[in-house]
Amino acid sequence: MDSLAFKRSRAPFSPARTGPPGWRFRLSLGAALTVALLAGGGPASAADGQPAATKQQTRQQTEQPPKRPQDSGLGGELFYQLLVGELQVNQGQPGAGYMLMLDAARKYKRPELFRRAVEIALQARSGDSALQAARVWAETQPRAAEPQRLVLQLLQALDRPAEMGVPLNTLLRLTPARQRQELILALPQMLARLGDKSAALKAATSMLQEAGKTPALAVAAWTSLGRLQLAAGQPTPALESAQKAMALGRKSPLPAWLALLLLEQRQPDAEALVQHWLERRDSEDARRVRLEYARLLIDQRHPAEARKQLAILTREHPELAEPWLLDGLLSLQQGQLDAASAALQRYLALQPAESAARGSTQARLLLSQVAEKQGQLDLALSWLDPIDDADAQSAVQSRRALLMARQGKLAEARALLRGLPAAGPAQERRKLQAEAQMLRELGRYAEAMEVYAEAAQRFPQDTDLAYERAMLAEKAGQREEMERLLRELIARSPDYGHAYNALGYSLANRNEQLEEARALIQRAVELIPDDPFIQDSLGWVEFRLGNMAEARRVLQAAFKGRADPEIAAHLGEVLWTSGQQEAALAVWRQGLQLQADNETLQQTLKRLQVQP
Repeated sequence: MDSLAFKRSRAPFSPARTGPPGWRFRLSLGAALTVALLAGGGPASAADGQPAATKQQTRQQTEQPPKRPQDSGLGGELFYQLLVGELQVNQGQPGAGYMLMLDAARKYKRPELFRRAVEIALQARSGDSALQAARVWAETQPRAAEPQRLVLQLLQALDRPAEMGVPLNTLLRLTPARQRQELILALPQMLARLGDKSAALKAATSMLQEAGKTPALAVAAWTSLGRLQLAAGQPTPALESAQKAMALGRKSPLPAWLALLLLEQRQPDAEALVQHWLERRDSEDARRVRLEYARLLIDQRHPAEARKQLAILTREHPELAEPWLLDGLLSLQQGQLDAASAALQRYLALQPAESAARGSTQARLLLSQVAEKQGQLDLALSWLDPIDDADAQSAVQSRRALLMARQGKLAEARALLRGLPAAGPAQERRKLQAEAQMLRELGRYAEAMEVYAEAAQRFPQDTDLAYERAMLAEKAGQREEMERLLRELIARSPDYGHAYNALGYSLANRNEQLEEARALIQRAVELIPDDPFIQDSLGWVEFRLGNMAEARRVLQAAFKGRADPEIAAHLGEVLWTSGQQEAALAVWRQGLQLQADNETLQQTLKRLQVQP
């Protein structure tokens, strides 16, 4: 409910008018706590419904002077008002109870009463009324931090960031000095759920800029401001905030973590900031930052720099487990199978027994891939046996089925996947998808198409399955079928950008209908503007149209955004055709470092008769 409505009684409340003779009322838990908290406690008597005292207890009581009851300050008028308010709540009139409780809180200035008024409003699902009570509390007790925190929590729940500026500044002023940094650092997470990120940034900027004037809080303030700026889609100001924070606190890891967030979003100059912070630094914080930096470099396909960071970690701290896991992953990606196997087994030997199973599962799955590439299928299967991670069973069984199929046991492999338990449609979908992908990897395209056809019948509205089916049709050489499926998907789901890109790239790659291909890819760019692979398609169609300068510009930007061997193949060919052979060779070599057996790259080198 948006607001608390209530009916005003025609006559003052009287117990005799509340029900028939013998009617007994029960206070809610909130009411009982409110009254008990305010009234204090005294010895119970038989009249209160408790067992009568024994003679021995009576004698002891008469021998001792009676204890004077503690005065709670709860006068008859207040007690009566609270009781009426709670009865109104219990009788389904929360609005009346809320107004009585808030009136009592306002008159007697008791925090317990303000809390109860907020509680009644929230129970009635009236966020606005709860906020009103919290604001009255804050006005009544302007030196208390609790009501300010409550106001902020309610504004957050109501998604009203524009009103948070004043309470944020007030809360910072009221928070003890030793707790202010904690408040500042928690601010980005607290505001993360707000819908309008720009309004959230605006609300917090004044508070954080003021805190930034205090040396003890400056680093935290500029770091939190940078995180809010990044969340609001302002990466350049966020980088400037990170630079200010690092200049103010060279030893603090906070600016480095902000720089890593910027690097994750591919913000220029963020990497230099991370590297600058890591220079000649060896501490627990530095090891964590370096490890996350290496992980990002692997994700963004920068193997040389990732290898450099991992070498520092494994050389200076060989006892740490996680760098070996990343080192094994990177070695596998680069086709260095023996090095990958050694690093991954080192990780398993170092991994603490009490650590989560996720890392062990990942290492064993990677070791299974290494053994498969080395032609040791039995060993590859044996690496899967110890995995008991329930969350990974789908991936484990899919991998087991693939290895069985490579051993010539295709029927058993398909039966294994079909027999996996499925709790609902989503898991049934994943089973069909896993079977189709296994058949595709084995080169059994016709059978894979049959599985996708079955999936299309069972999940006719699933756009991702339809897209995968179209891509498989192209792989199987069924270009007309691929085009039909993609055009059908575009007609059914006009906002599905990958379908436009796939169809446009396919036409461009065959050097057919190039104007339509460009229009399709441009539509994909409009729908998914920051995807490097769609930018790659756009660069490739510009190349096919003969627009060499534009093709080079687009492809260079795509390769900078995502170092991928297929983008390297296209960019290298554009440079080679433009007469920039040395630049082309450098790009191709980088692509081979990323994935030496990439099909597009190898076909490009073979067609152009190049040995990089």
